[in-house]
Amino acid sequence: MTVDNSQLRDEILRLKKEKNAVIMAHYYQTGDIQDIADYIGDSLALAQIAAKIDAPIIVMCGVHFMGETAKILCPDKKVLVPDLNAGCSLADSCPASDFETFVKAHPGYTVISYVNTSAAVKALTDIVVTSGNARKIVEQLPKDEKIIFGPDQNLGNYINSVTGRNMILWPGACHVHERFSLEKILDIKNDHPEAQILVHPECTKPLQMIADKIGSTAVLLKHAEESPCREFIVATESGILHEMRKKCPDKLFIPAPPNDSTCACNDCAYMKLNTMHKLYQCLKDEQPEVLVDEAIMERARRPIERMLEMSK
Repeated sequence: MTVDNSQLRDEILRLKKEKNAVIMAHYYQTGDIQDIADYIGDSLALAQIAAKIDAPIIVMCGVHFMGETAKILCPDKKVLVPDLNAGCSLADSCPASDFETFVKAHPGYTVISYVNTSAAVKALTDIVVTSGNARKIVEQLPKDEKIIFGPDQNLGNYINSVTGRNMILWPGACHVHERFSLEKILDIKNDHPEAQILVHPECTKPLQMIADKIGSTAVLLKHAEESPCREFIVATESGILHEMRKKCPDKLFIPAPPNDSTCACNDCAYMKLNTMHKLYQCLKDEQPEVLVDEAIMERARRPIERMLEMSK
């Protein structure tokens, strides 16, 4: 089917209504997908929403682990993703078999896993967290609790620094948040001295040290809305700028550049695999569907539900 964007949008809306489907999109999706979604949010918000969805079909416009999380929380729903190849470098940095060996080498430890992991890793976990609730959840545990945190070492180091904990960290990282250029951000700051620097906690320590605000995508968006500042340098995946500009059209949002000198912003190639045409095809064919082994799904559901309960 060869159609322009407006026709694609009309067809997606028609199919969504016909099939009683719900479209969910992460802030890192392209602007056209965010605009057509019923719900947009960060990983925590999307998990909270998925847990309450009553539609028979959920289309998760994000990466594969987000589709798995929705399926785990809604096992009786059909969960679709526009492109099954939309993976996650952070999730890939933590294979379940290796993580299981790591956990077994530290008996007696509470295992906290970032939501950016496979269902199989979540099944080895006591509590799942997101960047938006990790600090809150860790602070609810006893001060002397022995904790393993994986897979993002930058987020883990940040949580250790603000909570005074000494969690053992799995050495994983997100390829997008690892490659921001400190030097280029400081150059932009020189040109925009009044701009605030907004930094995701998956970024490296040097970026966290120059940040005016550190937080999840939802936290950074809220800060941008509430701050009297008129200019912001944003060090997270550039998809969030779409919503920031919609919410604050009178403010300037500058994407923090990566080390690659040919790029002005920092995109996640996996997130950008989803397109409007793939979304249309996904709804039309009700494929590709996210499937999770039932035994893994049962074990993975408990730590996710514990996260949702501790996030209230």
